[in-house]
Amino acid sequence: MPVFALVDSASYDFGTIQEGAIVEHEFKFKNEGEYPLILNNISSSCGCTTPEWPKEPIGPNQTSSIKVRFDSKNKSGPQVKTITVYANTEPAYSELRLKGIVNAAPKPQESK
Repeated sequence: MPVFALVDSASYDFGTIQEGAIVEHEFKFKNEGEYPLILNNISSSCGCTTPEWPKEPIGPNQTSSIKVRFDSKNKSGPQVKTITVYANTEPAYSELRLKGIVNAAPKPQESK
């Protein structure tokens, strides 16, 4: 079986950002199995989080990465976004997380 092994952590803390900022992070992984690793699909818990992943098989002992982009527009407060990676592994999926705090954008003052 192929083995989806993260090189770094499965969780990335982007700290505190201003609402409207875009966070990008690459989760690096390695196939520690003996057969090609195929990432079938990746879904996220929110439409504000978009993953990009390699469509071609990752050979044994090869490394690659999944790029995740989080748009904080209309989001404020503590955020935890889960990215589920479906692959030809056992178990069939792994979870990645983006987390941090989004400071609300200042509200425009109403003129009198």
